[in-house]
Amino acid sequence: MSAETGTARLPLEPLPPGERGATRIADRVVAKIAAQAAREALAPLPAGAAAPYATVVVHQETARVRVHLELGYPCDIGTRCAAVRRQVVERVGALVSMEVPEVAVQVERLHLAPAPGAPHGRTP
Repeated sequence: MSAETGTARLPLEPLPPGERGATRIADRVVAKIAAQAAREALAPLPAGAAAPYATVVVHQETARVRVHLELGYPCDIGTRCAAVRRQVVERVGALVSMEVPEVAVQVERLHLAPAPGAPHGRTP
């Protein structure tokens, strides 16, 4: 009963899903998902390499991603970057339902893999 009117309150009818509001996913959450996707695409990381990290700009349902990573060398850099792009688009799309029209991959460092039997470090 309502104290003001003395009448019983009827239960509120549930709102249709489109009228309930919206969920906003923070840029940093999308960035963490993109960084994890890059790690998945590059696994295993070269010895001594820093984990990939991402920066993201989200506008409505679209995310523009920049991934910073380190690669082992020698490798096919273009193929590795393409794999990262595909994985980021797939994972961000699947987990947060955002379109990812742009994934810029920035290779920060290449880690030279020592040849088998070669001494480590500098040689005279």
